Formats: sequence, structure tokens, C-alpha cells
Amino acid sequence: MKSASLASIAIVIAGATVAPRATEAQTFHVVESNIGGDGGTDYLTAEPGTGRVFVSRGTHVMVVDGPTGKVIGDIPDTPRTHGIALVGKYNHGFITNGGDSTVTMFEIKSLAVVRKIKVAAGGLDGIMYDESDDRVVLTNHSKPVGTVVTLDPKTGNILGQAELEDDAPEGAASNGRGQLYVNNEGKNTIQVVDLKTMKAIASWPVTPCDGPTGIAYDKATDRIFAGCGKTSVVVNGTTGKVVATIANGEGVDALGWDPSEKLIYIPAGRDSSVTVVHQDSPDKYTVVATVPTMRGAKTITVDPVKHIAYLFQPEYAPAPAGSPPGPGGRPAHGPVIASRFFEITH
Repeated sequence: MKSASLASIAIVIAGATVAPRATEAQTFHVVESNIGGDGGTDYLTAEPGTGRVFVSRGTHVMVVDGPTGKVIGDIPDTPRTHGIALVGKYNHGFITNGGDSTVTMFEIKSLAVVRKIKVAAGGLDGIMYDESDDRVVLTNHSKPVGTVVTLDPKTGNILGQAELEDDAPEGAASNGRGQLYVNNEGKNTIQVVDLKTMKAIASWPVTPCDGPTGIAYDKATDRIFAGCGKTSVVVNGTTGKVVATIANGEGVDALGWDPSEKLIYIPAGRDSSVTVVHQDSPDKYTVVATVPTMRGAKTITVDPVKHIAYLFQPEYAPAPAGSPPGPGGRPAHGPVIASRFFEITH
């Protein structure tokens, strides 16, 4: 059930149009729910077409029915969890656990755990499924350099590992031609990784982007979208040239792409908003809406079948006086007092 204390919000962006249908205005609706539960958050992943959303909560993964905000399942024992990848054709899901350098492999339908996969590289963070090459891809904050590790989605076995130029790789995207694009947050580059050799074969600066995190690739136009603080960029997937920039908020940590709607969703945790952008042509992009969310909501997932975007962010009580800083020097906070789940439709 929707929480009575967290109201639904409907937003109409007057005059905002989506090319090429210049006469049709876009209306974005935001529905907010309190899904309860303990733990922080990082990434969340929508299962295409089913309405189920997998939400990382620090030590477990909650499964939420997106349209209702109802919790319908839970996967335990995922220490310092970050991301979730789903591989429907094998009925397998994968969860990255930074706390013990493992990947939890589970059955999507039953949520039963199949195995825990030890990944020696460490620093587990981002994860995605490369459908074209049939690989699960991990982007790891390994030391002294970051790594990309690939898994067999059917067995969970490790297939290969590539070293990167930065120990802070974030998202990865596949171009369907045997290559991965990886955002390096520290060096402000996109590296190209060859999946056959598991070697980085190119490094592309993405100026004026600062701190690229979320990433998506549009095969139809050969364009990479890199989510960055204040100014995100669009990159030619063959030449590595920045061909367009997008103004958005600060505190970006993921990016959503709906290819059939040609909409990019860029969440800004510091500015409490999502910038929605339409791809008018390969090198032209129009901001069609700025949708309010809440401070801290910096990751996002899009269901490309139902055309719905989802975000999640806990709300914390103030930290007791004298509390030490959190992990990575982040400000201390008190216990979770609400678990805010956002559904954006149009």
C-alpha cells in the first residue's frame, strides 16, 4: 500500500515538448512511497516489464512492486551491497557485495540464492549484464588500479579480468561489438575494453564532464551518455569525441536510458531532482523536465518496457552529537526514519 504519510505528487511541465513531436507536451508524474526496512542504499534495478524493482539496502536487497510500493521479497546476506544485474534468459540475478568481495547469484523468480562467487580483485561496486556478449560485467574499485571482471551468466564462473587506468571505475556499457565503455570517475575518462583480449584499448577524455558515473549506450546512434555533476556529456562511440553537453544538477551517481522513448534520466542527489532529456538527433539533446525528488537520491533505474523510472533514498534522523564520520568521511547520520521510493511516469 502507498504510505499515507508520503503523498503522491503529479508534475506538469508546461510548454516542455519532445522533438520531433513538437506539439505534444510531456507530463511527468511522481509517486512517492515509504517502503520501510533498514539499511542505506546504492543502485537499484528494474526487471523489465514485470514491475519488480530490486533495491540495495547495505546488507540485503529488497524487492519492491513498483506500481504499488509494496515490498514483495528480500535477499539477505549481501554485506555492503552495491548493485544488481538481472539475466532473464537464465533466470539468474547477481549482486555485488563490497563487504566480503563476493557476488551473490540468485534465481530471479524464487529469489533463492544459488551460490556466492568470490572475486579476488576486491572493491566490488557496479554491475551490469552485457546481453550482446552474454557476460555479467563488474566494475571494481580495486587497488592499486580498478578492474573489470566478467562472469558467465549461466554458471557464475569468472571469465576474465581487465585492468583500468583509474581505481574509481563506475558504470559500464556494451556497444554490442565486443567492446565495453567504462566511466573513470577519478580521471574523467571513458576507457574502451576489448572483451576478447580483456585489455583496455583506448582512453577518451570527457571534458567538460567532472566525475563521470552513470553510463548508457544507444546502439541506434552510436552514442554514449555519461552522467556527470552539473554537465553530462554525449560521446561518439567510435571516435570518442564529445558531441553534446547536458546541463543537470550535482550529485549524480547513475543514469537511466529509455531507448524507445529516447529519454535520458539524470538524477542529482545534491539538488534533489532528476533532469529528463530527449534525444532529438544523435548530436542534439533537449531538457524536457526537471523532476523534484529528495536530497541524496542519486541513482536511478528505468523499466524500458513500462517506461517508468525509479529512485530510492533513505531519510535519516540527525546524528547524535559527537558521532564519528561515516564510511569514506561522509557525514554521520542517525537511524533510518523513512525509506522513500519514487516512481516517475509520463
